[in-house]
Amino acid sequence: MTAIAARPLWAGRAAAVIGIVLLALNLRTAVAVLSPILSYVSGDIPLDSIGIGFLGMLAPLAFAVSGFVVPVVVRRIGLELTTVLACVAMVVGPLVRATALAYPVLVLGSVIAMAGMGFANIVLPPIIKKYFPDRVGLLTGTYVTLMSISASVPPLIAAPLAEAAGWRVTLGVWAVLAAGALVPWLIVFAQHRGKTRQSAADGAIPAQPQALLGRMHKSRVARALALAFAVTAFNVYGLFAWLPEIVIDTADATPPQAGALLALFGIIGLPLGLLAPFVATRVKNVGWVLAVAVGCYVVGYAGLLLAPGSATWLWVFLVGTGPLVFPLCLVLINLRTRSHEGSIALSGFVQGIAYGIGALGPLLIGLLHDLTDGWTIPLLFLLAITLLTLISAVMLAKPRMVEDELGLPRP
Repeated sequence: MTAIAARPLWAGRAAAVIGIVLLALNLRTAVAVLSPILSYVSGDIPLDSIGIGFLGMLAPLAFAVSGFVVPVVVRRIGLELTTVLACVAMVVGPLVRATALAYPVLVLGSVIAMAGMGFANIVLPPIIKKYFPDRVGLLTGTYVTLMSISASVPPLIAAPLAEAAGWRVTLGVWAVLAAGALVPWLIVFAQHRGKTRQSAADGAIPAQPQALLGRMHKSRVARALALAFAVTAFNVYGLFAWLPEIVIDTADATPPQAGALLALFGIIGLPLGLLAPFVATRVKNVGWVLAVAVGCYVVGYAGLLLAPGSATWLWVFLVGTGPLVFPLCLVLINLRTRSHEGSIALSGFVQGIAYGIGALGPLLIGLLHDLTDGWTIPLLFLLAITLLTLISAVMLAKPRMVEDELGLPRP
């Protein structure tokens, strides 16, 4: 791949930098803020276990659907306007949730918010590809790290804020942060809406890359990234749902200790978000990085199986290190495509499949636990599926480009 000369980060693209930062800070707020205050919400809106479970499924389902919808939307209205719509949804969704007087309205607001986040999930890699082809690793690492912050901060302040100001304020206040992200993207859209009108809209996919949308499954790179991302999503969603119960039952952890271990599992994503893109842009064979991730998974799960009460924090740390696959796949979406149009198609394909499979994680792990009345089989199952990532490691060993695999001429 031809090297791209670096230029000053802010030169002619300050609004895009600010937009990426603020958008990343909104990527998980609506997902993370609700569960800690369900007891407050249920005081005004009756919630049963089925209703709570349905709300919990909305995020991965919305993310999965977005993977297949967004490339089509971008082709019709352009990358920048699609990003603006994502920001608008992230403003409207929390406000609808905050004003809900009944469960259906709460669901509607959640769907709008999650759809906005799902759209943002898909457009961020091609945005970086388009505006920062010389800073792919830096910007990807930045947004993945900020996304981890957006998932960890809301749960910490949700309950105290709900106690002080009410649950409606707690859900609605995040619309302000989303509105902050909307402003720079309106500027970017205004700056670029007059360009490439012959291609129908600014940033729209021209005729040649449209073929990517229906042919992505034929790409070896696309299939490998989808598999690796899906395995990671399945593990992450499954463990976020069940890790506290696992360590309470197998390691005699107290609820506060279980909560701390879950926080450890999640917070490891902060340094990994910076490290993985840095490594991916400098290592020729990323298969070895994926193999290291699998090794961390295997040792961590083996520890939870064989000695759960000894060095539990170490086993959780290792299992939490395995998802370094996540930021690695996000940066590879850009490194293995030649254009932002190709990045759009690949991002939608990979994330659509991955989040769809990831949504099954909590359900299948819970089902295996109920069927076996223990955690041995669920943990063995998680360990086994992590080995599938080794297939992706082999398939991604050589730096192939998606467009080359599909026989498209170089731009």
